[in-house]
Order: sequence, then C-alpha cells, then structure tokens
Amino acid sequence: MSKKTIVFTGLSISHEEAMNILNVEYRAPVKRGDIIKAIKDFPKIIGIIDGVFHQSPAVGHKEIIEAIDKGITVVGGGSMGALRASELDSLGMIGIGYVYNAYANGKIESDDDVAVVFDPETYEPLSEALVNIEYKLSLATEKRIINNSEKNEILKVAKSIYYPKRTYSKIFTESKISDKKKEKLIEFTSKIIDIKKQDAIAVLEYIKNMEQ
Repeated sequence: MSKKTIVFTGLSISHEEAMNILNVEYRAPVKRGDIIKAIKDFPKIIGIIDGVFHQSPAVGHKEIIEAIDKGITVVGGGSMGALRASELDSLGMIGIGYVYNAYANGKIESDDDVAVVFDPETYEPLSEALVNIEYKLSLATEKRIINNSEKNEILKVAKSIYYPKRTYSKIFTESKISDKKKEKLIEFTSKIIDIKKQDAIAVLEYIKNMEQ
C-alpha cells in the first residue's frame, strides 16, 4: 500500500471499489480537521472526493491551503472535493470532473447540489444528490423519455425536498408526470452510473497517472 497518497471517499465510491482502481490509503468522508491530521502523515498527494456537510463541520479552506503550502498535491472532485476545488483552484487545488466544472462555471453553486445523508457505519447514501438527479434527467431528456417541460417540473419538485429526504421514489411520487413515464424514468435512472461516481473514478485515475 502506498503511504504517499491519502484519499477521502466512501459515498461516491466505496473503499473496496476504489482500491481496485488505485491502491492507496482510504479514509472516511472528510470533515473539519481531517486534513490537518493527514498532513502529519506526510503524504505526497491528498485526494478529496466525499465529505460531510451538515452532520459535523465541513473541511475548512485553511487546512487545504496549509496542505498545499506544504507542497502536498491536493486533488478534488465528485462531491465535497469538487466544491472545495472550485473555491481553491486559483490557490493550487486541482479540480477534476463534471461536478467540479459545474461549480467552477457557476452552473451549480450550493452544497445542497451534492449533499446526501448516509449511513455512518456503511457510508451507504440514503438520499440522492441533486447534481445526480439533474444529470440523469438531462440524459432522459436527450433520449426523449421526458421533454424539457417535464424535466424542469421534476427538478422543481426535487429542489423543494430537503436533501435528507430527496429520493427518486419521493420525487417521482410528488411529480405530475404520467405513471407510464415515471416507470420509464425509474428504469432508466437505475441503469445510469451517478455522475459523482464517474467523477470519483476520474479523480482516482488522475492520481494513478500522477503516481506513475
């Protein structure tokens, strides 16, 4: 196991699946103070994918900047990593993926877009991130499963639901689209890999190339 790289994840991609891509040290979703602890282990690279938002204080900008100032490469993407990278890319943090670019370009702005509630023991997400919902609905629109008006209506419903309760089941139940289209959407969305997971894989692949 490489001791030069530490990656914070578990929600967007499991530690087991991540290990199959990149054999490094994996830690739980990052929270305030975790980067300071990681710095003490003298890593060469820190990857931030997942982090906590409301369960406890979120990872601070200052601790990431401290890591960068000490010569540690900090790569972010997927979820909390994407948000912090969009805020700190001008200071040296590297941002990777769709979600990072959406934040950097101002397409999304709130932490609510990537926030989910999860099982603290298994890290299994118990709600759905808004950025994943919008990504999948856009694909469904391209495939003409729904039209733009229906997509916007579903998104409006999704945004109105508090993030811990935001599930496809609840969203589709409260949406006004036909039952037939709901069935098609449920089937379609279940087959698409979440954009946060795609970005998590991209972060790991980026770090893997850096290590070579």
